[in-house]
Amino acid sequence: MLEEVFEGGLWSSRFVIILAVIFGLIGAILLFVVASFDVYETAVYVINTYLAHAHPENFHEEVIGGIIGAVDLYLIGVVMVIFSFGLYELFISEIDPAKDEDGKENQLLAVHSLDQLKDKISKVIVMVLVVGFFQKVGHTAYTSALDLLYLALSIAAIAVGLFFLSKVGKAH
Repeated sequence: MLEEVFEGGLWSSRFVIILAVIFGLIGAILLFVVASFDVYETAVYVINTYLAHAHPENFHEEVIGGIIGAVDLYLIGVVMVIFSFGLYELFISEIDPAKDEDGKENQLLAVHSLDQLKDKISKVIVMVLVVGFFQKVGHTAYTSALDLLYLALSIAAIAVGLFFLSKVGKAH
């Protein structure tokens, strides 16, 4: 009987994961809100600049930086959503509304193992890093041909890496 009570309590302790699910979703919502305000502020800056017939020196870089920064935050928010959904499905219960009328599961957020959750999250994290790289590239001054060669090589390396990343899990 003691074993039964202990095992029941141990199994029920998995519900502590609900804290990570709830706060992961709160984090995602906060990231989406902050990113949306960043896009809004960038739009206001663009409109005010054009209405004033001004053209600041680094105008395009600032606009692109603002938008790419927001995309970065949105992607991190997506990581948090995937994390929350995955933990919930793995440890708590399947999400019934995620199924269509035939009972077939939506594959977008479906997670059946920790490896699958890790794979989905890692792919989005790689995209966050790529977006961050391009944000940094936009603010870099290129003063020599060697700098441009390094830029070209880094872009080629990212393209090759993304190509191989897209092949992961598809070779059956």
